[in-house]
Amino acid sequence: MALLEINHLAISFGGLRAVDDFDLTIEKGQLYGLIGPNGAGKTTVFNLLTGEYKPNEGIIRLDGEDITGRSPVEINKAGVARTFQNIRLFKQLTVLDNVKVGLHNQYRYSALASVFRLPSYYSMEEKMNEKAYELLRVFDLDQDADSVLASNLPYGAQRKLEIARAMATNPKLLLLDEPAAGMNPNETQELMDTIRLIRDQFGMTILLIEHDMKLVGGICEKLTVLNFGRILTSGDTRTVLSDPEVIKAYLGE
Repeated sequence: MALLEINHLAISFGGLRAVDDFDLTIEKGQLYGLIGPNGAGKTTVFNLLTGEYKPNEGIIRLDGEDITGRSPVEINKAGVARTFQNIRLFKQLTVLDNVKVGLHNQYRYSALASVFRLPSYYSMEEKMNEKAYELLRVFDLDQDADSVLASNLPYGAQRKLEIARAMATNPKLLLLDEPAAGMNPNETQELMDTIRLIRDQFGMTILLIEHDMKLVGGICEKLTVLNFGRILTSGDTRTVLSDPEVIKAYLGE
């Protein structure tokens, strides 16, 4: 069953058609890749999916619900979470508190309870801590999570923390924007293992943008290739990566 259905999506900036007649269907639990050369429109698609941009045309459905043109907050509540090419963490907060930020849309207490530290405040904080540590253990980030600042983590661990925080919002669809950017080969391999674990352990549906073809070929089941804002081809990963037009347009060979 399709979790994400996009039909005829399009957006223009001035006279430039940044994304044109874009279609995409992702099944529940699928690990899907969106690739293409720089400037092809990949991040624009992500920004349309998360409500940062409003499309000129087209429909976006998440789990059968039309989310086209909604605000980022509404879309996040509907079940879409993302990471960014440039890491966006609260670097002066602890590892634990970064994840708890993502939990606040699910665990709430009144301002009164917070100010006066009522029993409901401590009860909710305990539940949030338990859930945060549960997620951090998946990413092997639970050690000293309540004392280590996000800024003091190694680069690869910061990438994983950003994914953990996105997961804390309990999404149906996780969007990963170049998660391997800046990573060394060992970190990339760890990331591949982590993404597989997320999909398998949580049944998560994942759409990622990535330039690392080892990662794309190693974890993605299907790919769509964008070029100049339009779909060049779509299909299973092996077939797409061996397509002469993809090699010409994207791999530069």
